[in-house]
Amino acid sequence: MVKLLGDRDLIGHDVMAKAIDVLELAFRARLDNKIVSPPRHHVSFGEHGDLVFTVGGILGEAPLAGFRVYDTFQDSKQSQIVAVWSPNEGRLKGLVLGERLGAIRTGAIGGVAIRHLSSQHAKSVAVIGSGIQARTQLAAAAAVRAISAVRVYSRDVVNRKAFAEEMQRNLGVEITPVETVAKATTDADIVICATSSRTPVLHAADLTPGAHVNTVGPKLIGGHEIGLDVADTAKIIATDAPEQTRAYASPFFLAGTRHENRMVDLAELVSMPGKTRSSSEDITLFCSVGLAGTEVLLASALLDAF
Repeated sequence: MVKLLGDRDLIGHDVMAKAIDVLELAFRARLDNKIVSPPRHHVSFGEHGDLVFTVGGILGEAPLAGFRVYDTFQDSKQSQIVAVWSPNEGRLKGLVLGERLGAIRTGAIGGVAIRHLSSQHAKSVAVIGSGIQARTQLAAAAAVRAISAVRVYSRDVVNRKAFAEEMQRNLGVEITPVETVAKATTDADIVICATSSRTPVLHAADLTPGAHVNTVGPKLIGGHEIGLDVADTAKIIATDAPEQTRAYASPFFLAGTRHENRMVDLAELVSMPGKTRSSSEDITLFCSVGLAGTEVLLASALLDAF
Protein backbone atom coordinates (compact mmCIF):
# COMPACT_ATOMS: atom_id res chain seq x y z
CA MET A 1 0.00 0.00 0.00
CA VAL A 2 1.36 3.42 -0.97
CA LYS A 3 2.10 5.69 1.98
CA LEU A 4 0.32 9.04 1.96
CA LEU A 5 1.09 12.21 3.94
CA GLY A 6 -0.82 15.50 4.07
CA ASP A 7 -0.33 18.97 5.50
CA ARG A 8 -1.42 17.92 8.99
CA ASP A 9 1.40 15.38 9.14
CA LEU A 10 4.03 18.05 8.48
CA ILE A 11 3.48 20.22 11.56
CA GLY A 12 5.98 20.46 14.39
CA HIS A 13 9.18 22.31 15.25
CA ASP A 14 11.42 19.36 14.37
CA VAL A 15 10.20 19.15 10.75
CA MET A 16 12.12 22.26 9.69
CA ALA A 17 15.35 21.12 11.38
CA LYS A 18 15.06 17.76 9.61
CA ALA A 19 14.34 19.51 6.30
CA ILE A 20 17.43 21.73 6.59
CA ASP A 21 19.62 18.68 7.22
CA VAL A 22 18.15 16.97 4.14
CA LEU A 23 18.76 20.05 1.98
CA GLU A 24 22.30 20.48 3.28
CA LEU A 25 23.06 16.94 2.14
CA ALA A 26 21.34 17.62 -1.18
CA PHE A 27 23.60 20.59 -1.94
CA ARG A 28 26.67 18.51 -1.10
CA ALA A 29 25.42 15.80 -3.46
CA ARG A 30 24.89 18.46 -6.12
CA LEU A 31 28.62 19.18 -6.14
CA ASP A 32 29.23 15.48 -6.82
CA ASN A 33 26.77 15.61 -9.76
CA LYS A 34 24.40 13.22 -7.98
CA ILE A 35 21.36 15.52 -7.99
CA VAL A 36 18.98 15.30 -10.96
CA SER A 37 17.42 18.76 -11.25
CA PRO A 38 16.31 19.95 -14.69
CA PRO A 39 14.48 23.31 -14.83
CA ARG A 40 10.76 23.23 -14.08
CA HIS A 41 8.32 22.64 -16.92
CA HIS A 42 5.10 24.64 -17.47
CA VAL A 43 2.10 23.17 -19.29
CA SER A 44 -0.32 25.90 -20.29
CA PHE A 45 -4.09 25.60 -20.03
CA GLY A 46 -4.72 28.93 -21.69
CA GLU A 47 -6.44 31.63 -19.71
CA HIS A 48 -6.91 29.27 -16.76
CA GLY A 49 -3.20 29.07 -15.93
CA ASP A 50 -0.55 26.33 -15.91
CA LEU A 51 0.34 23.02 -14.41
CA VAL A 52 3.97 23.28 -13.29
CA PHE A 53 6.17 20.19 -12.99
CA THR A 54 9.54 19.76 -11.34
CA VAL A 55 11.13 16.37 -11.88
CA GLY A 56 14.26 15.09 -10.20
CA GLY A 57 15.92 13.13 -7.46
CA ILE A 58 19.30 11.75 -6.46
CA LEU A 59 21.69 9.13 -7.82
CA GLY A 60 23.99 6.82 -5.88
CA GLU A 61 23.57 3.80 -3.63
CA ALA A 62 20.08 4.82 -2.52
CA PRO A 63 18.65 6.61 -5.56
CA LEU A 64 15.34 8.43 -5.51
CA ALA A 65 13.20 9.67 -8.37
CA GLY A 66 10.00 11.65 -8.45
CA PHE A 67 8.12 14.76 -9.36
CA ARG A 68 6.21 17.65 -7.90
CA VAL A 69 3.23 19.21 -9.67
CA TYR A 70 1.27 22.33 -8.74
CA ASP A 71 -1.10 24.66 -10.53
CA THR A 72 -1.35 28.39 -11.19
CA PHE A 73 -5.07 28.29 -11.94
CA GLN A 74 -7.21 31.27 -11.03
CA ASP A 75 -8.57 31.15 -7.47
CA SER A 76 -6.51 28.02 -6.85
CA LYS A 77 -5.38 27.12 -3.34
CA GLN A 78 -2.09 25.92 -4.88
CA SER A 79 -2.69 22.25 -4.16
CA GLN A 80 0.40 20.17 -4.82
CA ILE A 81 1.38 16.54 -5.28
CA VAL A 82 4.86 15.12 -4.70
CA ALA A 83 5.47 11.51 -5.75
CA VAL A 84 8.56 9.51 -4.75
CA TRP A 85 9.89 6.34 -6.39
CA SER A 86 12.65 4.00 -5.26
CA PRO A 87 14.45 2.95 -8.46
CA ASN A 88 16.36 0.20 -6.61
CA GLU A 89 13.10 -1.43 -5.56
CA GLY A 90 11.12 -0.44 -8.62
CA ARG A 91 8.19 0.88 -6.59
CA LEU A 92 6.27 4.01 -5.77
CA LYS A 93 7.42 4.88 -2.25
CA GLY A 94 4.68 7.35 -1.40
CA LEU A 95 2.82 10.60 -2.02
CA VAL A 96 2.74 13.90 -0.17
CA LEU A 97 -0.29 16.12 -0.79
CA GLY A 98 -0.92 19.77 0.07
CA GLU A 99 0.99 23.04 0.12
CA ARG A 100 3.18 22.62 3.21
CA LEU A 101 5.89 20.40 1.72
CA GLY A 102 6.79 22.94 -0.95
CA ALA A 103 6.87 25.77 1.58
CA ILE A 104 8.97 23.73 4.02
CA ARG A 105 11.39 22.79 1.22
CA THR A 106 11.77 26.44 0.18
CA GLY A 107 12.15 27.49 3.81
CA ALA A 108 14.81 24.83 4.35
CA ILE A 109 16.78 26.02 1.31
CA GLY A 110 16.58 29.50 2.83
CA GLY A 111 17.84 28.04 6.10
CA VAL A 112 20.86 26.52 4.37
CA ALA A 113 21.57 29.91 2.78
CA ILE A 114 21.27 31.67 6.15
CA ARG A 115 23.56 29.09 7.76
CA HIS A 116 26.31 29.70 5.19
CA LEU A 117 25.87 33.38 4.30
CA SER A 118 24.72 35.24 7.42
CA SER A 119 26.94 36.21 10.33
CA GLN A 120 27.37 33.35 12.78
CA HIS A 121 26.41 35.86 15.48
CA ALA A 122 23.16 36.95 13.79
CA LYS A 123 20.38 37.43 16.36
CA SER A 124 17.81 39.79 14.83
CA VAL A 125 15.54 39.20 11.85
CA ALA A 126 13.38 41.47 9.71
CA VAL A 127 10.53 39.76 7.87
CA ILE A 128 8.87 41.53 4.94
CA GLY A 129 5.68 39.65 4.15
CA SER A 130 3.32 37.58 6.28
CA GLY A 131 2.36 34.54 4.19
CA ILE A 132 3.38 30.90 4.42
CA GLN A 133 6.76 31.51 2.78
CA ALA A 134 7.54 34.22 5.33
CA ARG A 135 6.61 31.77 8.09
CA THR A 136 8.81 28.92 6.86
CA GLN A 137 11.76 31.20 6.13
CA LEU A 138 11.60 32.57 9.67
CA ALA A 139 11.29 29.07 11.13
CA ALA A 140 14.39 28.08 9.17
CA ALA A 141 16.33 31.13 10.38
CA ALA A 142 15.45 30.23 13.97
CA ALA A 143 16.64 26.66 13.35
CA VAL A 144 20.16 27.72 12.30
CA ARG A 145 20.77 30.92 14.30
CA ALA A 146 20.13 31.93 17.93
CA ILE A 147 17.42 34.45 17.06
CA SER A 148 16.31 36.70 19.92
CA ALA A 149 14.23 39.39 18.18
CA VAL A 150 12.07 39.62 15.06
CA ARG A 151 10.22 42.54 13.48
CA VAL A 152 7.64 41.93 10.76
CA TYR A 153 6.11 44.27 8.21
CA SER A 154 3.38 43.61 5.66
CA ARG A 155 0.85 45.97 4.14
CA ASP A 156 -2.08 44.35 5.92
CA VAL A 157 -2.17 45.30 9.61
CA VAL A 158 -4.30 42.30 10.55
CA ASN A 159 -2.00 39.87 8.74
CA ARG A 160 1.20 41.15 10.28
CA LYS A 161 -0.28 41.07 13.78
CA ALA A 162 -1.55 37.52 13.23
CA PHE A 163 1.88 36.52 11.92
CA ALA A 164 3.60 37.98 15.00
CA GLU A 165 1.26 36.23 17.42
CA GLU A 166 1.44 32.84 15.68
CA MET A 167 5.19 32.78 15.11
CA GLN A 168 6.00 34.08 18.58
CA ARG A 169 3.91 31.24 19.99
CA ASN A 170 5.55 28.67 17.69
CA LEU A 171 9.16 29.79 18.06
CA GLY A 172 9.25 31.30 21.54
CA VAL A 173 10.93 34.45 20.16
CA GLU A 174 9.69 38.01 20.64
CA ILE A 175 8.12 39.21 17.38
CA THR A 176 6.99 42.79 16.88
CA PRO A 177 4.72 43.96 14.04
CA VAL A 178 5.85 47.33 12.62
CA GLU A 179 4.43 49.92 10.24
CA THR A 180 7.21 50.26 7.65
CA VAL A 181 9.95 48.27 5.96
CA ALA A 182 12.54 50.64 7.43
CA LYS A 183 11.35 49.97 10.98
CA ALA A 184 11.57 46.23 10.35
CA THR A 185 15.08 46.29 8.90
CA THR A 186 16.75 48.70 11.35
CA ASP A 187 19.79 46.87 12.79
CA ALA A 188 18.51 43.55 11.40
CA ASP A 189 21.21 40.90 10.90
CA ILE A 190 18.97 38.84 8.59
CA VAL A 191 16.30 40.21 6.24
CA ILE A 192 13.69 37.87 4.78
CA CYS A 193 11.75 39.31 1.85
CA ALA A 194 8.82 37.02 1.02
CA THR A 195 6.13 39.07 -0.70
CA SER A 196 4.10 38.86 -3.87
CA SER A 197 5.10 42.41 -4.86
CA ARG A 198 6.28 43.02 -8.41
CA THR A 199 7.69 46.41 -7.49
CA PRO A 200 10.67 46.70 -5.11
CA VAL A 201 9.77 46.88 -1.43
CA LEU A 202 13.34 46.49 -0.15
CA HIS A 203 16.27 48.73 -1.08
CA ALA A 204 19.93 48.95 -0.16
CA ALA A 205 19.26 51.99 2.05
CA ASP A 206 17.08 49.75 4.25
CA LEU A 207 19.98 47.44 5.11
CA THR A 208 22.43 47.56 8.00
CA PRO A 209 26.10 46.76 7.22
CA GLY A 210 26.66 43.04 7.67
CA ALA A 211 23.06 42.08 6.85
CA HIS A 212 22.13 38.98 4.92
CA VAL A 213 19.06 39.03 2.64
CA ASN A 214 16.90 36.11 1.49
CA THR A 215 14.56 37.06 -1.36
CA VAL A 216 11.79 34.51 -1.97
CA GLY A 217 9.20 36.48 -3.95
CA PRO A 218 9.12 37.66 -7.60
CA LYS A 219 12.55 38.01 -9.25
CA LEU A 220 11.93 38.61 -12.96
CA ILE A 221 12.76 41.63 -15.09
CA GLY A 222 9.03 42.26 -15.43
CA GLY A 223 8.63 42.45 -11.65
CA HIS A 224 10.85 41.95 -8.61
CA GLU A 225 10.41 42.49 -4.88
CA ILE A 226 13.90 43.86 -4.16
CA GLY A 227 15.68 46.76 -5.80
CA LEU A 228 18.69 46.24 -8.05
CA ASP A 229 20.59 48.43 -5.60
CA VAL A 230 20.50 45.52 -3.13
CA ALA A 231 22.50 43.49 -5.65
CA ASP A 232 24.79 46.49 -6.18
CA THR A 233 25.77 46.50 -2.50
CA ALA A 234 25.98 42.72 -2.06
CA LYS A 235 29.47 41.27 -1.64
CA ILE A 236 28.11 37.82 -2.53
CA ILE A 237 25.03 36.93 -4.58
CA ALA A 238 24.02 33.28 -4.41
CA THR A 239 21.20 31.16 -5.78
CA ASP A 240 20.20 27.54 -5.35
CA ALA A 241 19.74 26.79 -9.07
CA PRO A 242 21.69 28.96 -11.56
CA GLU A 243 20.25 26.90 -14.42
CA GLN A 244 16.70 27.83 -13.34
CA THR A 245 17.54 31.55 -13.44
CA ARG A 246 18.38 31.08 -17.12
CA ALA A 247 15.26 29.05 -17.93
CA TYR A 248 12.42 31.43 -17.04
CA ALA A 249 10.15 32.53 -19.90
CA SER A 250 10.62 36.08 -18.64
CA PRO A 251 14.27 36.87 -17.90
CA PHE A 252 15.61 36.75 -14.34
CA PHE A 253 15.82 40.22 -12.80
CA LEU A 254 19.63 40.25 -12.85
CA ALA A 255 19.84 39.15 -16.51
CA GLY A 256 21.80 41.63 -18.59
CA THR A 257 23.28 43.37 -15.55
CA ARG A 258 26.85 43.18 -14.27
CA HIS A 259 25.55 40.86 -11.56
CA GLU A 260 24.37 38.09 -13.89
CA ASN A 261 27.74 36.34 -13.89
CA ARG A 262 28.45 37.10 -10.23
CA MET A 263 25.87 34.66 -8.93
CA VAL A 264 27.37 31.77 -6.98
CA ASP A 265 25.79 28.34 -6.68
CA LEU A 266 24.78 27.78 -3.05
CA ALA A 267 26.23 24.27 -3.32
CA GLU A 268 29.70 25.80 -3.67
CA LEU A 269 29.24 27.79 -0.46
CA VAL A 270 28.00 24.73 1.41
CA SER A 271 31.30 23.05 0.54
CA MET A 272 33.36 25.76 2.26
CA PRO A 273 31.57 26.61 5.52
CA GLY A 274 32.74 29.70 7.40
CA LYS A 275 34.62 31.16 4.42
CA THR A 276 31.92 33.22 2.73
CA ARG A 277 32.43 36.52 4.62
CA SER A 278 35.65 38.53 4.41
CA SER A 279 34.30 41.35 6.60
CA SER A 280 31.70 41.74 9.33
CA GLU A 281 30.14 44.51 7.21
CA ASP A 282 29.63 42.43 4.07
CA ILE A 283 26.10 42.48 2.64
CA THR A 284 25.09 39.10 1.24
CA LEU A 285 22.11 38.17 -0.93
CA PHE A 286 20.43 34.84 -1.59
CA CYS A 287 17.97 34.55 -4.48
CA SER A 288 15.73 31.54 -3.91
CA VAL A 289 14.43 29.99 -7.13
CA GLY A 290 13.80 26.38 -6.07
CA LEU A 291 16.25 23.59 -6.87
CA ALA A 292 14.29 20.85 -8.64
CA GLY A 293 14.50 17.37 -7.14
CA THR A 294 14.94 18.59 -3.58
CA GLU A 295 11.24 18.27 -2.83
CA VAL A 296 11.53 14.60 -3.75
CA LEU A 297 14.42 14.10 -1.32
CA LEU A 298 12.55 15.89 1.46
CA ALA A 299 9.34 13.98 0.78
CA SER A 300 11.26 10.71 0.98
CA ALA A 301 12.81 11.63 4.34
CA LEU A 302 9.42 12.61 5.75
CA LEU A 303 7.79 9.44 4.44
CA ASP A 304 10.48 7.49 6.30
CA ALA A 305 10.01 9.52 9.48
CA PHE A 306 6.22 9.38 9.81
